[in-house]
Amino acid sequence: MYILGISCYYHESAVALIKDGEIIAASAEERFSRKKHDSGFPEGSIKFCLEQAGIQSSDLDYVVFYEKPFRKFERNLMLSLFFFPSSYLFFIDFMKNFLTEKLWVKSIIIGKLKVSPNKVFFVPHHISHAAASYYPSPFKEAAFLTLDGVGEWTTGSYGYAKGNKLYPKGEMKFPHSVGLLYATFTAFLGFEVNDGEYKVMGMAAYGKPIHVSLVKKLYKQVKDGSIKLNLDYFSFHKSARSMYSKKFIRLFKNLDKFDIASSLQKSTENIVFNMLNYIHKKIGHNNLVLGGGVALNSVLNGKIVKQTPFKDVFIFPAAGDDGGSVGAALYFYYHVLGLKKRRKLNNVFLGQDSREDDIKLFIKKHSLRVKKMTDRELLNFISTKISQGKVVGWFEGRAEFGPRALGHRSILADSRNPKMRDIVNAKIKFREEFRPFAPVILAEHANKYFNITSKNLSPFMLGTFEAKLPAKRNSPATVHEDGTSRVQVVDRNYAGKYRKLLQSFYRKTGVPILLNTSFNVKGEPIVNTASDAYKTFMSSGIDILVLENYVLEK
Repeated sequence: MYILGISCYYHESAVALIKDGEIIAASAEERFSRKKHDSGFPEGSIKFCLEQAGIQSSDLDYVVFYEKPFRKFERNLMLSLFFFPSSYLFFIDFMKNFLTEKLWVKSIIIGKLKVSPNKVFFVPHHISHAAASYYPSPFKEAAFLTLDGVGEWTTGSYGYAKGNKLYPKGEMKFPHSVGLLYATFTAFLGFEVNDGEYKVMGMAAYGKPIHVSLVKKLYKQVKDGSIKLNLDYFSFHKSARSMYSKKFIRLFKNLDKFDIASSLQKSTENIVFNMLNYIHKKIGHNNLVLGGGVALNSVLNGKIVKQTPFKDVFIFPAAGDDGGSVGAALYFYYHVLGLKKRRKLNNVFLGQDSREDDIKLFIKKHSLRVKKMTDRELLNFISTKISQGKVVGWFEGRAEFGPRALGHRSILADSRNPKMRDIVNAKIKFREEFRPFAPVILAEHANKYFNITSKNLSPFMLGTFEAKLPAKRNSPATVHEDGTSRVQVVDRNYAGKYRKLLQSFYRKTGVPILLNTSFNVKGEPIVNTASDAYKTFMSSGIDILVLENYVLEK
């Protein structure tokens, strides 16, 4: 049975294809369109997923969309009327968007895919988030919490899952939203909403949480953990062009930006941990799954086991709207159809493959001077070059699904050099100097270097953990200002040469850690094809490009 899940028309358009409950292909549309956070109808991703499975759209049993468009239309219409006339620009913008595409999703899907109307279904937004994290998790039962900006009316939900069923127990509704609280500060600090939140999280390590009391003026948290925003400080509920009010500006305008970011991060953690304490008391399970954009806050994630009663946590690596495509398909398969054989997620290498024939054709077309090496030659050569200070663009296998590069579309460098973070930020990524980089470490050495409290998060770089003294001494380029690192642990089951490269580097240097960051420059999606990788290589300060076993040097 084939089920296609689709998310689009807000941000992070994506498609996932499952076969008999197994995710066999998934990709964000931005990887094909090369437009970051592409929200359009994901034709490129659909084409890829069908080709990957070797099927036509007529072979699909169901197509499932990740939210309910009419509920979202209802919310925007009611808000426009309630806050009129101050909401008139909001009304114009939302009507223009909804009446052209967003309201007619079913018709568009039927027209684009040429499928029968009785094959097309819709799943509520936050159910899609919960399903994306629960069904691929290792848990037979778990509590769930989803938090994001907003989906339809809902901004957060909780409940429990058992076997193949989800049981929602409560929700928080717009305009009261943890995600939008964070997004408002993101905008105020000068970053793009739905893109810059992780930058704010990175800034937080450089500041002190001395303004938590000011942030608390913006919300009130009630007994069930939900929050009520003081709307006097916000404008997102009545404007599509502004997130915060003049009152918000007066409260924060003269304060240090890093201290604001730190205070926001601390406040967000307090809010979510209070929610989790309530949920644990209410639900009773020690296992937790998180979903929604807020679940990509790796600093918060790394503290859950320490600061709440939950003993174990799992998050789907594409926790935002892109992962909603996976959740919609899995929910329909397991919960709606009642099928039972769940499959634990082992990796997220679900995207475009780096086929050797395509690489050879690209090399020939552009008359590139390359060296082809055996695996042994490649690993020895690249580990040596990295140890000598060279920066490598590493391209192998199928692309990762989600925002984290996990060794198939990565930029790699020597983590021992404390200056390497500044070098990569300035000359290669072209981004802010405060932005951190992740350490990738061999699993057998992880406990020596980092205090990893959530084993399910570390393979996917979803948790930030305390760096121990050996990490601070031997891998300073990957330890953040506050003494933590967003760690990726690579075990023996890793699919690809990435682990073997780490082993080779360890044999040469005695350090089992490399600096890893996504293979892209600021403002662009992670590379998808050999052509994308080459363009980024040539337009940045990357020294060496590896396309499977083909090596290019500048």
